[in-house]
Amino acid sequence: MAGRIQTGCGPAATRSAILATVLLVCGAALPLGGQQADRAATVARLDSLARSHVADSLVAGAAVAVVHRGDTLLLRGYGLADLEWETPMADDAVFEIGSVTKQFTAAAVLQLVEEGKLDLDADVTAYLPDYQTHGRRIPVRRLLDHTSGIKGYTEMSMFGAFMVRSLPRDSLVARFQVEPLDFEPGTALIYNNSAYFLLGLIIEKVSGQPYEEYVQARLFEPLGMSRSSYCDTRAVVPRRAHGYDQGPAGLGPRRYLDHLWPYAAGSLCSTAGDMVRWNQALHGGELLSAASYAAMITPAPLEDGTPTRYAMGLMSMDDNGRRALTHGGGINGYLSDGWYYPDEELVVVVLQNSAGQRGPTQLARSLIEAVIGRGFAPEPGTFAGGLAAFAGTYRGPSRGREMTVEVSVEDGALVVRPAGVQTPARPTYRDGLRWQAGNTYFTFDVGGDGRASVLRVDQGGGLFVLRRVEG
Repeated sequence: MAGRIQTGCGPAATRSAILATVLLVCGAALPLGGQQADRAATVARLDSLARSHVADSLVAGAAVAVVHRGDTLLLRGYGLADLEWETPMADDAVFEIGSVTKQFTAAAVLQLVEEGKLDLDADVTAYLPDYQTHGRRIPVRRLLDHTSGIKGYTEMSMFGAFMVRSLPRDSLVARFQVEPLDFEPGTALIYNNSAYFLLGLIIEKVSGQPYEEYVQARLFEPLGMSRSSYCDTRAVVPRRAHGYDQGPAGLGPRRYLDHLWPYAAGSLCSTAGDMVRWNQALHGGELLSAASYAAMITPAPLEDGTPTRYAMGLMSMDDNGRRALTHGGGINGYLSDGWYYPDEELVVVVLQNSAGQRGPTQLARSLIEAVIGRGFAPEPGTFAGGLAAFAGTYRGPSRGREMTVEVSVEDGALVVRPAGVQTPARPTYRDGLRWQAGNTYFTFDVGGDGRASVLRVDQGGGLFVLRRVEG
């Protein structure tokens, strides 16, 4: 996919014409006959889905972009940017994009690798010599794919008080670096904001620029992302969407967060249109070399060869037989979701200015289905062995807590019950010793006694290695 998003028919196009171009393609670009009718029906369906999403009382508003093979099917704001003033959402409203920031940080790291300023296989102490690694070697690439084992600061109890204070950034590093590692580097994958915080510091060290200036000068400005920036709660930002959090009585003003702290893990702001431009540039070969891009989107296995689905700031997913590159974001008052399908050249972006039970992913999935259908899920397999060998209790580290999973056999099928989850999973057999429930894979290791000893729970953004403790 190449070229910029098209929102007008020439120099005379203005903001007032932008929404019109969503519904009507200019001149000769308009499909003919039945194709024209099909496109119009698709656009109407997309618009209806977005309207229905923001009609929920737990959604303040959203900006939505859908671009298929260079054709902008939808670029529009829905709902409200300000609940108090009942301000309609602009199509170019600015949102905090939370962890979608991570792909920008990963791209910046790879740019510096290409320039010979950074080595992904060097230990983090080559760039941050005072960082405590607890006697382990932690290569920089382990920061990018969440396999470092470093304690995540957003899961630490102290962060609630920390996030509203203005302190030197190294004061936060001093708090999480003394914590024991959650696992040996390279042996599991647990989503980790501390790792991306350190990547921001490394970018500053090797580039000689503050992270905020680097992304502005090296990413946003060259790509024409004029509405994107490092978030600043104190700045006056034209058409900024105000964020809201869900509380007992519904939506209310979001909890304050100083943007010193999300940093390279989650402190960028953008618009739906700019995010489309980003996808076009990143996946269209404008930003990185072919080798760097391949590294960014290709998940690396764990040390023992276990495959993963998180690459560098992006997850690589099999969506019913179609490859998808995706990442979401969540930060006080805002949720975001972005998808790119390489074979279909489909970009879907949903930015939402409310955080709570009703998030953007369901809408994004509905939009995807409206354009390219559901795909084809593989037929369930049949496990030839006995299932009793897998029954038992498994336990191990997960994000910010210990995970306990009970596996049983009911009516000739496996049932997986994570502690604290009311509805158990009834996964479908896939292959080998692997089962699947939705987007989660359950894979067992079997010991010499014929019983399972390890359960690996792969959720894309986390691959948790749980060991059998009972049963």
